[in-house]
Amino acid sequence: MSTSQHSKLFGRRNLAQALRTYGDRYPDERACADRFIDFVAGEPRCYERDCWAGHVTGAAWLVNKAGTHVLLTHHRKLERWLQLGGHSDGDPDTVAVAMREAVEESGLQVRLLDDGDPDELIFDIDIHPIPARKSDLDHWHFDIRLAMQVVGPEDFVVSEESIDLRWVPIDGLEPFTAEETILRMGQKWLERSV
Repeated sequence: MSTSQHSKLFGRRNLAQALRTYGDRYPDERACADRFIDFVAGEPRCYERDCWAGHVTGAAWLVNKAGTHVLLTHHRKLERWLQLGGHSDGDPDTVAVAMREAVEESGLQVRLLDDGDPDELIFDIDIHPIPARKSDLDHWHFDIRLAMQVVGPEDFVVSEESIDLRWVPIDGLEPFTAEETILRMGQKWLERSV
């Protein structure tokens, strides 16, 4: 299935179904999926950056060609090592948002990874607080994470949003980061790759 076909699945209407499927696949994360569904259904401006109740963001679990390393960013504003990703800025096409952010933040060419079932496209989700900064109020990020892989050269370019980027071994994340969601994605990836 092409990226444009996937993109049609992630407007507000179809995101709920994909989140329900995600909650079925990962019962331990069902409460998070249900909260996400309720937020998208109840917040008309959920894709807007200035929606201070929270907003939907798109992110990339970006692996190298061998599938052994993930590209993490030392995020300039949050000062933590995280996956690539960012704001929707009004775009309800979360697939396009995540792919755009992956390319903009790394300078790499990427492709979306999937198992052919559009309802199983979501690799991970997370809802996390973002502290107030300058004119931004504190708010929540409702993050959709998609699995992607580099195509072409793996030499990245550090964007102004990052302090640094690094290819980190997926089976060696824990000494590098204590971020629970990064470790969870690493475990999912290792289980998927077996």
